[in-house]
Amino acid sequence: MGGNFGIWVLTICLIFQSGHGFYLPGSYPLKHVVGNSLSVKVNSLTSIDTEMPFSYYSLPFCKPLEGVKDSAENLGELLMGDRIENSPYKFKMYTNESDIFLCQTGKLSSNDFKLLSKRIDEMYQVNLILDNLPAIRYTIKEGFMLRWTGYPVGVKIQDAYYLFNHLKFKVLVRKYEEPDVARVMGTGDGAEAIPTVGNKGSDVPGYMVVGFEVVPCSVKHDGNLVKNLKMYEKYPSPIKCEPTTVSMPIKEGEPIVFTYEVTFEESDIKWPSRWDAYLKMEGAKVHWFSILNSLMVITFLAGIVLVIFLRTVRRDLTRYEELDKEAQAMVNEELSGWKLVVGDVFRAPSNPALLCIMVGDGVQILGMAIVTILFAALGFMSPASRGTLITGMLFFYMILGIAAGYVAVRLWRTIGFGDPKGWVSVAWKAACFFPGIAFSILTILNFLLWGSHSTGAIPFSLFVILLLLWFCISVPLTLIGGYFGAKAPHIEYPVRTNQIPREIPAQKYPSWLLVLGAGTLPFGTLFIELFFIMSSIWMGRVYYVFGFLFIVLILLVVVCAEVSLVLTYMHLCVEDWKWWWKSFFASGSVAIYIFLYSVNYLIFDLKSLSGPVSATLYLGYSLFMVLAIMLATGTVGFLSSFWFVHYLFSSVKLD
Repeated sequence: MGGNFGIWVLTICLIFQSGHGFYLPGSYPLKHVVGNSLSVKVNSLTSIDTEMPFSYYSLPFCKPLEGVKDSAENLGELLMGDRIENSPYKFKMYTNESDIFLCQTGKLSSNDFKLLSKRIDEMYQVNLILDNLPAIRYTIKEGFMLRWTGYPVGVKIQDAYYLFNHLKFKVLVRKYEEPDVARVMGTGDGAEAIPTVGNKGSDVPGYMVVGFEVVPCSVKHDGNLVKNLKMYEKYPSPIKCEPTTVSMPIKEGEPIVFTYEVTFEESDIKWPSRWDAYLKMEGAKVHWFSILNSLMVITFLAGIVLVIFLRTVRRDLTRYEELDKEAQAMVNEELSGWKLVVGDVFRAPSNPALLCIMVGDGVQILGMAIVTILFAALGFMSPASRGTLITGMLFFYMILGIAAGYVAVRLWRTIGFGDPKGWVSVAWKAACFFPGIAFSILTILNFLLWGSHSTGAIPFSLFVILLLLWFCISVPLTLIGGYFGAKAPHIEYPVRTNQIPREIPAQKYPSWLLVLGAGTLPFGTLFIELFFIMSSIWMGRVYYVFGFLFIVLILLVVVCAEVSLVLTYMHLCVEDWKWWWKSFFASGSVAIYIFLYSVNYLIFDLKSLSGPVSATLYLGYSLFMVLAIMLATGTVGFLSSFWFVHYLFSSVKLD
């Protein structure tokens, strides 16, 4: 009971925590004195149409005077295709400026014109970042306020392409408050010893950025007026920015003039909650509904499991143990169901090494998912620190190589009745099986992205880094785990296995049908949350309800265990002793349904996905995700069935 209570407290904390922001390491507010310079950065151009990010400077935009520089990026950002670079947009803190001339491009070549019109057709968005906040754009549609991050490159009206060449920025600021570190660190005697951060110059009033909004406009500029203007000088005539009208068509052989204006506004948004605008809680009810839905499935299955344990197992055992020897001989003849397979139930499965490897990798993936989602739910991987989620997943996956090696080798020894022969090759294969498949899928997709010059392509240097991480950290850790697995005592079987395998009676219906059908139950607990995760990956929405995701994951594990256990019992009752692989795929078959769901999502929700490359990318990534899910859910099913069979036969007294 204590454990359950702890879980509930944690869950409630997670749910409440998601509503309140707090400081994370490295995300302290920056103090800007009035007149300090603020620089805007640009991220890759993105589109939910093609799912292929491109560099901002691949289009004929103004370049900064000091040249284009990359911002420091972590592994996760590179893998996600983010390329953050500096931009020519510069502001002075709390200084409103209007009609600022940025630059005039050269005359548009036919290639540039084609590229611009293509990017406008594909609905590419420009993503700007100020002080780690993405630019947000508000539009009103049918009386509803819609929020977007970034703004479109341009718009096509009738047959003309219009470019957004004037940007109206609004920066929301708040008076800087000292983060009183001493107050946070502790009170009492030790508190005086800790200096508060930044006492120097704290008398100068400063501001921090709490919001960044942009309104794009398409304005026709007079090319002759700007001939002698330098960057950041004032445009000679006032610029009227009307977001509802467009008046700057792009034409081949004509230059484009870029301008911007900026206003500052004091806001009452507090620093920790400045991300709230991006994370408006949409559909909390839906998440609760999905959890309730899962709980119903679980209770239903738990009922069946309980019935199996109480009625069949217990009744069979008591009846069996009370009879005298003579009667036992009679009972032996008419024994039905699972007791008949007692001499075969622990017979080694076909392809035992592959089963061990898949279970080992499944443990690794499941462990990674639980730890990563728990950390994310506790707020260590906020959307403010880009790429931490992916980096965290890689890190946990590598560390958990120890678990993969240990489980795979120990299972291998158990199947081989304690013989450790060949454990090195099992551990080695476990280290290479899932990463190897993942690597091949990613390499093929990468060639597609390289071919289309997208920033989503993993640079060659990163490829080398990933290979080094795999072979210098993951593989050795898996082998260490395997060594411990080989030293650990193998699991003793409670009953002896006969020399000659027993014939399996003809079944009414093929048992694989049951196994495939079983996947529908775990899928039922997942599919609502799946929609949110899909739209987060493919529609560019921020996914942050990790508290919910953690609960769903725990429920999924329970359902997989129950489904597999019930199916294994059904198989044993009809004297089918080949339960090893069936128990793995009974819960692992959920992956088939998830793949079908992602194909359905591609056809009905991503209607606009243009071109075969984008569709291939989408299906490739889906395949990769589904494989990981199959290994993780299959492992849960197999381990629960193994425990059940072991428990069932160890409680039987047979000669």
